[in-house]
Amino acid sequence: MSTIKTRYTLTQSQKMMIFVLSMSLYGLSNMFTELVPGIKLGPIELSIEYFAFIPLTLCMLFHPLYAAIGAAVGEVIFGELMLGQFGGLGELEKFITFSLAMYTAGRMVSDPKNRRQVGVAAITGVAIHQFFSSVVDIVKVWVGVEELEAVKGLAESIVVIEGVGFLNDVLFSGILFALIPTMYLVPRLYGKIEPLLGMKPRERNMKYATGAWLSPKLVIFGTLLVMVALGSELLSESGWNFGDFEFAWAESNEESLIWLSMLVAAIVAATAIISLIRRSARKRQEAGQVDA
Repeated sequence: MSTIKTRYTLTQSQKMMIFVLSMSLYGLSNMFTELVPGIKLGPIELSIEYFAFIPLTLCMLFHPLYAAIGAAVGEVIFGELMLGQFGGLGELEKFITFSLAMYTAGRMVSDPKNRRQVGVAAITGVAIHQFFSSVVDIVKVWVGVEELEAVKGLAESIVVIEGVGFLNDVLFSGILFALIPTMYLVPRLYGKIEPLLGMKPRERNMKYATGAWLSPKLVIFGTLLVMVALGSELLSESGWNFGDFEFAWAESNEESLIWLSMLVAAIVAATAIISLIRRSARKRQEAGQVDA
C-alpha cells in the first residue's frame, strides 16, 4: 500500500505568506552578499554568489512554487529596484532560471527528515541554476551579441571561463551556503516551524504533485521556460532591451541604498512572521474555546 495518501495543500493566505516570507528573507540575504567582499586566489575569485539555503529551506518545508517565485521576486525588488536600478528584459533570464532551479530542488524532497535527500536536492538546485546561467552566457558569445574572448579570435574560450565559474559557484557557494546549512536546517525545522506559523507540517513522503518529481510535464515546461529565458537575454544584449533604467544618484549612494533595502526587507519579514504567529495563536485559542 502506498504511503502517499494525498497531496500537500495550503490555503491561499498561507501561500501568500510563504511568498512574502521568501521574498523578504532572500532579499535581505542578497543585501548581505553585496557587503561581503570576494577573495582572489590568482585567476580564481571566491565570492558568495547567494545564500541559496534560504529559498531551498522554504521550498522543502512549505511549497516550492510560491517559495521559489517569492525569492526571485525578492531579488528583483530588494536587489534591483530598491537600489535605483533595473535590468529590464534582461532580468527575466535570472528570474526564470533561479525560480526553476529552486522549484525543482523543492520537488525532489519528499521526506524533509532524510538528510541525504535534502543534501542531494540542495546541491542539485544550485547546479541547475549555475548550469543554465553558464549556458546562456556561452550562447550569447557564440551568437555574437556579447563580446568576450579570453583568447583572441577564439570564442570557444568562453566555455573554459564559464566552466571554471560554474565549478567555483557550485563547489564554493553551493556547498558552504546551500548544501551544509540546508541539510542542517530542514530536518531540524521540520515539524517545529510549521505549527508556529499556523500551518500543518506535511506528512513525510507526501508530495507536492502527483507522480514522480521529474515528470514529463516539468521537463517540457522547464525547457520552454529556459528557451524564453535565453531568448529574452539575447534580445536584451542585442539592443532590444526595454524597461531598464538606473537613476543618476544610484551609484553614488549605493551603500546607503543597500542598508535601506536591508531595513525594508527586515521590516517586511518581521511583519510576515509576526502576522503568521498571531494568526496561529488566534486559531489555537479559538480551538481551545470550542473544545471547552
